[in-house]
Amino acid sequence: MKILGLIPARGGSKGVPRKNIKFLGEKPLIAYTIESAIKSKQFEDIVVSTDDAEIANVAEQFGAKVPFIRPAKLSTDAAKSIDVVIHALEILENSGARYDAICLLQPTNPFRSSQFIIDAITKFKTEKVETLLSVLPVPNEYNPHWTFEINKSGYLTISTGDEIIIPRRQELPIAYYRDGSIYLVLLETIKKNKTFYGETIGFIKTDANFHVNIDTQDDWNMAESLLMQNKV
Repeated sequence: MKILGLIPARGGSKGVPRKNIKFLGEKPLIAYTIESAIKSKQFEDIVVSTDDAEIANVAEQFGAKVPFIRPAKLSTDAAKSIDVVIHALEILENSGARYDAICLLQPTNPFRSSQFIIDAITKFKTEKVETLLSVLPVPNEYNPHWTFEINKSGYLTISTGDEIIIPRRQELPIAYYRDGSIYLVLLETIKKNKTFYGETIGFIKTDANFHVNIDTQDDWNMAESLLMQNKV
Protein backbone atom coordinates (compact mmCIF):
# COMPACT_ATOMS: atom_id res chain seq x y z
CA MET A 1 0.00 0.00 0.00
CA LYS A 2 1.41 3.36 -1.03
CA ILE A 3 0.69 5.99 1.61
CA LEU A 4 1.25 9.72 1.37
CA GLY A 5 2.30 11.41 4.58
CA LEU A 6 0.89 14.94 4.37
CA ILE A 7 1.82 17.63 6.90
CA PRO A 8 -0.31 20.81 6.71
CA ALA A 9 1.52 23.90 8.00
CA ARG A 10 0.20 27.33 7.16
CA GLY A 11 2.06 30.48 8.11
CA GLY A 12 -0.78 32.50 9.64
CA SER A 13 -1.28 30.81 13.00
CA LYS A 14 -2.73 33.21 15.58
CA GLY A 15 -2.89 31.39 18.92
CA VAL A 16 0.88 30.96 18.83
CA PRO A 17 2.30 33.18 16.05
CA ARG A 18 4.61 31.37 13.62
CA LYS A 19 4.27 28.25 15.76
CA ASN A 20 5.13 25.75 13.03
CA ILE A 21 8.72 26.99 12.88
CA LYS A 22 8.98 28.32 16.42
CA PHE A 23 11.57 26.41 18.42
CA LEU A 24 10.14 23.92 20.89
CA GLY A 25 13.17 22.84 22.84
CA GLU A 26 16.06 22.46 20.41
CA LYS A 27 14.17 22.36 17.11
CA PRO A 28 11.21 23.88 15.24
CA LEU A 29 7.80 22.47 16.03
CA ILE A 30 7.30 21.04 12.54
CA ALA A 31 10.57 19.09 12.80
CA TYR A 32 9.09 16.70 15.38
CA THR A 33 6.44 15.48 12.97
CA ILE A 34 8.76 15.31 9.96
CA GLU A 35 11.36 13.31 11.88
CA SER A 36 8.82 10.84 13.25
CA ALA A 37 7.32 10.34 9.80
CA ILE A 38 10.73 9.70 8.25
CA LYS A 39 11.80 7.35 11.04
CA SER A 40 8.61 5.28 10.67
CA LYS A 41 9.56 4.33 7.08
CA GLN A 42 5.87 3.95 6.24
CA PHE A 43 5.40 6.57 3.55
CA GLU A 44 5.89 6.71 -0.18
CA ASP A 45 6.37 10.48 0.17
CA ILE A 46 6.36 12.94 3.07
CA VAL A 47 5.02 16.26 1.83
CA VAL A 48 4.44 19.56 3.61
CA SER A 49 1.58 21.73 2.36
CA THR A 50 2.29 25.36 3.23
CA ASP A 51 1.69 28.87 1.96
CA ASP A 52 4.84 30.15 3.63
CA ALA A 53 8.33 30.20 2.06
CA GLU A 54 10.12 30.14 5.42
CA ILE A 55 8.15 27.11 6.59
CA ALA A 56 8.88 25.43 3.25
CA ASN A 57 12.60 26.03 3.71
CA VAL A 58 12.63 24.63 7.25
CA ALA A 59 10.58 21.60 6.18
CA GLU A 60 13.04 20.78 3.41
CA GLN A 61 15.97 21.17 5.80
CA PHE A 62 14.50 18.41 7.97
CA GLY A 63 13.86 16.08 5.03
CA ALA A 64 10.29 16.69 3.86
CA LYS A 65 9.29 17.51 0.31
CA VAL A 66 7.62 20.81 -0.55
CA PRO A 67 6.73 20.44 -4.25
CA PHE A 68 4.21 23.30 -4.26
CA ILE A 69 3.11 26.38 -2.34
CA ARG A 70 -0.45 26.29 -1.07
CA PRO A 71 -2.70 29.11 -2.39
CA ALA A 72 -3.80 31.84 0.01
CA LYS A 73 -7.48 30.88 -0.23
CA LEU A 74 -6.62 27.52 1.35
CA SER A 75 -4.53 29.08 4.10
CA THR A 76 -7.09 31.09 6.05
CA ASP A 77 -8.68 30.29 9.41
CA ALA A 78 -11.80 29.23 7.53
CA ALA A 79 -10.04 26.83 5.15
CA LYS A 80 -11.09 23.20 5.58
CA SER A 81 -8.50 20.47 6.07
CA ILE A 82 -10.20 18.23 3.50
CA ASP A 83 -9.84 20.95 0.85
CA VAL A 84 -6.13 21.29 1.69
CA VAL A 85 -5.74 17.53 1.25
CA ILE A 86 -7.64 17.43 -2.04
CA HIS A 87 -5.55 20.32 -3.38
CA ALA A 88 -2.32 18.49 -2.49
CA LEU A 89 -3.52 15.24 -4.04
CA GLU A 90 -4.51 16.91 -7.29
CA ILE A 91 -1.10 18.53 -7.70
CA LEU A 92 0.84 15.40 -6.76
CA GLU A 93 -1.21 13.12 -9.00
CA ASN A 94 -0.88 15.55 -11.89
CA SER A 95 2.88 15.19 -11.50
CA GLY A 96 2.57 11.41 -11.78
CA ALA A 97 2.48 10.34 -8.13
CA ARG A 98 0.06 7.56 -7.14
CA TYR A 99 -1.13 6.63 -3.66
CA ASP A 100 -3.61 4.23 -2.08
CA ALA A 101 -4.12 6.20 1.13
CA ILE A 102 -3.17 9.39 2.88
CA CYS A 103 -2.02 9.97 6.45
CA LEU A 104 -2.61 13.51 7.68
CA LEU A 105 -0.03 14.43 10.32
CA GLN A 106 -0.66 17.78 11.96
CA PRO A 107 2.51 19.44 13.29
CA THR A 108 0.56 20.70 16.29
CA ASN A 109 0.87 17.16 17.72
CA PRO A 110 4.67 17.08 18.12
CA PHE A 111 5.05 14.06 20.39
CA ARG A 112 3.49 11.48 18.09
CA SER A 113 6.20 8.81 17.91
CA SER A 114 7.36 6.89 14.85
CA GLN A 115 6.20 3.67 16.54
CA PHE A 116 2.73 5.14 17.00
CA ILE A 117 2.61 5.88 13.27
CA ILE A 118 3.71 2.32 12.52
CA ASP A 119 1.08 0.88 14.86
CA ALA A 120 -1.65 3.05 13.34
CA ILE A 121 -0.81 2.07 9.76
CA THR A 122 -0.50 -1.60 10.70
CA LYS A 123 -3.96 -1.50 12.26
CA PHE A 124 -5.34 0.41 9.26
CA LYS A 125 -4.11 -2.30 6.90
CA THR A 126 -5.05 -5.24 9.12
CA GLU A 127 -8.60 -4.09 9.84
CA LYS A 128 -9.11 -2.96 6.23
CA VAL A 129 -11.13 0.09 7.27
CA GLU A 130 -11.71 3.17 5.14
CA THR A 131 -10.61 5.52 7.91
CA LEU A 132 -8.52 5.23 11.05
CA LEU A 133 -8.35 7.99 13.67
CA SER A 134 -6.21 8.54 16.74
CA VAL A 135 -8.44 9.13 19.76
CA LEU A 136 -8.53 9.90 23.46
CA PRO A 137 -11.32 8.95 25.89
CA VAL A 138 -13.98 11.54 26.67
CA PRO A 139 -14.09 12.38 30.41
CA ASN A 140 -17.27 11.06 32.02
CA GLU A 141 -18.69 14.51 32.70
CA TYR A 142 -18.55 15.24 28.96
CA ASN A 143 -19.85 11.88 27.81
CA PRO A 144 -22.54 12.51 25.14
CA HIS A 145 -25.05 10.56 27.26
CA TRP A 146 -24.55 13.16 29.98
CA THR A 147 -24.54 16.28 27.80
CA PHE A 148 -27.48 18.31 26.55
CA GLU A 149 -28.59 20.24 23.49
CA ILE A 150 -31.24 22.94 23.23
CA ASN A 151 -34.27 21.82 21.24
CA LYS A 152 -36.59 23.95 19.10
CA SER A 153 -38.70 24.75 22.14
CA GLY A 154 -35.70 26.10 24.02
CA TYR A 155 -35.47 23.19 26.46
CA LEU A 156 -32.61 20.81 27.15
CA THR A 157 -32.61 17.36 25.61
CA ILE A 158 -29.97 14.63 25.97
CA SER A 159 -27.46 14.93 23.12
CA THR A 160 -27.70 11.27 22.16
CA GLY A 161 -31.49 11.39 21.87
CA ASP A 162 -31.99 9.18 24.93
CA GLU A 163 -35.29 9.77 26.72
CA ILE A 164 -33.85 8.91 30.15
CA ILE A 165 -30.41 9.89 31.36
CA ILE A 166 -28.01 7.14 32.39
CA PRO A 167 -27.87 7.50 36.18
CA ARG A 168 -24.50 5.96 37.07
CA ARG A 169 -21.00 6.64 35.78
CA GLN A 170 -20.32 2.91 35.70
CA GLU A 171 -23.11 2.44 33.15
CA LEU A 172 -21.79 4.99 30.67
CA PRO A 173 -20.46 3.54 27.40
CA ILE A 174 -16.88 4.55 26.64
CA ALA A 175 -16.77 7.53 24.29
CA TYR A 176 -13.77 8.88 22.38
CA TYR A 177 -12.83 12.12 20.66
CA ARG A 178 -10.40 12.56 17.78
CA ASP A 179 -7.22 14.07 19.13
CA GLY A 180 -5.84 15.29 15.79
CA SER A 181 -2.64 13.24 15.84
CA ILE A 182 -3.43 10.87 12.96
CA TYR A 183 -6.02 10.75 10.19
CA LEU A 184 -5.55 7.74 7.88
CA VAL A 185 -7.91 7.54 4.93
CA LEU A 186 -8.18 5.58 1.71
CA LEU A 187 -7.80 7.82 -1.32
CA GLU A 188 -10.91 6.31 -2.84
CA THR A 189 -12.95 7.53 0.14
CA ILE A 190 -11.57 11.07 -0.08
CA LYS A 191 -12.23 11.31 -3.81
CA LYS A 192 -15.68 9.80 -3.65
CA ASN A 193 -17.08 11.47 -0.54
CA LYS A 194 -14.88 14.57 -0.12
CA THR A 195 -14.44 13.68 3.54
CA PHE A 196 -12.00 11.93 5.87
CA TYR A 197 -14.74 9.69 7.23
CA GLY A 198 -15.54 6.45 5.48
CA GLU A 199 -18.29 3.98 6.30
CA THR A 200 -15.87 1.97 8.43
CA ILE A 201 -13.81 3.94 10.95
CA GLY A 202 -11.13 2.27 13.01
CA PHE A 203 -9.23 3.87 15.85
CA ILE A 204 -6.01 3.81 17.80
CA LYS A 205 -5.72 5.16 21.32
CA THR A 206 -3.21 7.91 21.98
CA ASP A 207 -1.24 7.84 25.22
CA ALA A 208 -2.56 10.87 27.10
CA ASN A 209 0.73 11.18 28.99
CA PHE A 210 2.51 12.27 25.81
CA HIS A 211 -0.29 14.12 24.07
CA VAL A 212 -0.58 17.83 23.42
CA ASN A 213 -2.37 19.58 20.56
CA ILE A 214 -0.86 23.05 20.31
CA ASP A 215 -3.40 25.74 19.53
CA THR A 216 -2.89 28.27 22.32
CA GLN A 217 0.01 29.61 24.37
CA ASP A 218 -1.13 27.42 27.26
CA ASP A 219 -0.79 24.38 24.99
CA TRP A 220 2.69 25.51 24.02
CA ASN A 221 3.62 25.91 27.69
CA MET A 222 2.37 22.39 28.35
CA ALA A 223 4.54 21.03 25.53
CA GLU A 224 7.59 22.79 26.96
CA SER A 225 6.77 21.38 30.39
CA LEU A 226 6.63 17.83 29.02
CA LEU A 227 10.04 18.32 27.41
CA MET A 228 11.54 19.75 30.60
CA GLN A 229 10.21 16.80 32.60
CA ASN A 230 11.76 14.39 30.07
CA LYS A 231 8.36 12.80 29.52
CA VAL A 232 8.78 12.77 25.73
